[in-house]
Amino acid sequence: MKEIRVRYAPSPTGLLHIGNARTALFNYLFAKHHGGKVIIRIEDTDIKRHVKGGEKSQLNDLEWLGIEFDESPQKGGPYGPYRQLERLELYQKYAHQLLEAGMASKDYKEGSEDYAIRFKVPKGKEYRFNDMVRGEMDFSSEDVEDWIILKDNGIPTYNFAVVIDDHFMKISHVLRGEEHITNTPKQIMIYQAFGWEIPLFGHMAIIVNEEKKKLSKRDKNIVQFISEYKNLGYLPEALFNFISLLGWSPSINEEILSAAEIIALFDEKRLTKAPSMFDKEKLKFINHTYLKNSEIEKLMEFLQPFLIKLPQKDSKWQKSFVELFQDRLEYGAQIISFYQEYFQDDEDLAASEIDFLKEDAIHLEVIKAFEQKLKVNEFNEENIKTALKEINKELKVRGKTLYMPTRISATHKMHGPELAKLLILLGHDKVMKNIEKTLKVLEEL
Repeated sequence: MKEIRVRYAPSPTGLLHIGNARTALFNYLFAKHHGGKVIIRIEDTDIKRHVKGGEKSQLNDLEWLGIEFDESPQKGGPYGPYRQLERLELYQKYAHQLLEAGMASKDYKEGSEDYAIRFKVPKGKEYRFNDMVRGEMDFSSEDVEDWIILKDNGIPTYNFAVVIDDHFMKISHVLRGEEHITNTPKQIMIYQAFGWEIPLFGHMAIIVNEEKKKLSKRDKNIVQFISEYKNLGYLPEALFNFISLLGWSPSINEEILSAAEIIALFDEKRLTKAPSMFDKEKLKFINHTYLKNSEIEKLMEFLQPFLIKLPQKDSKWQKSFVELFQDRLEYGAQIISFYQEYFQDDEDLAASEIDFLKEDAIHLEVIKAFEQKLKVNEFNEENIKTALKEINKELKVRGKTLYMPTRISATHKMHGPELAKLLILLGHDKVMKNIEKTLKVLEEL
């Protein structure tokens, strides 16, 4: 069987977008599943749209995601160079071959000797190809005008350069977004003009937002760049997992999958024609699952960029804090929100909390009993749990009637993680101060 070789060909025009990351990932999964090679080629001929550092940032983000290329501008390879601006002579040579063969014509700039080269579209010809995702597709040459293959500045147009590159880099399969479908007949024309083997094409479905509209960079309701997810504290393996499900589904009823499992399961026949919805909640759930199942030492290391922003620097305290909130964490930056929510100074009782405490006179008794027990016993997790058990027996209270008054009075929050562990992190002085303030508010009512 012919070696499978695929390519991802970005332009250095900005940050790595989620849609481009998916194109890179599906090419990677397809190649790795079939034991083939994946190449990255930089399509940098649109000089006006270049963004400084665009190539480097995209390559860094792809590496962070876990996508490794067999050939690239950095690694090199047998079919380089891997930047189009370094391959101009090749495009010019083959454009002039078509010109000499009468398959293209000169297109002079008005009042100048400079000319572009325009490909002559054959008349009355049908262009058919079997798309890996969509099946048989058909185009007529009557619908395509003669088109420029080489501009008068010597730079090739996209549809010409991509064929030259794919041929000489021995690309066997071209997996890309469905917006490229209409480019395919022009590219087939060039393959046929030179008598070259045409690769197999596959056009992936668009990604849509929750309103079923095509995902646009102007859509501010969705975080769309990989670097932003990195900065928010999403795990690369979670994002890898989530992106793999945007237009593909595994043959098993399981969505939390490692990179190795996804590669093993990947089947191009399961790529969908229907638009794929970007589900923000699903991404949060997947990332939450990975964070929840992380070993604490690995998680602490991952969360360091966020933990260093906290006023509380004690490493033992931070570890206990992360352990307490690990089950709730959806993304790394959220650990700062949890700190702000539960550990900021001088938090007043909310109206809803006061209303609850006023509902039953027993609530005041529970709080006073809790205060007394915390005063006389050593402040540790075991003694806090023991105090709650004793109040349960002494005042014949349980469930909400026991736990809500104690939680509200000690933390000034109606809900939260495991109470005893949270109180230890808050510290004895803070807890007693909170209870004192709560009793004072209730007594003044």
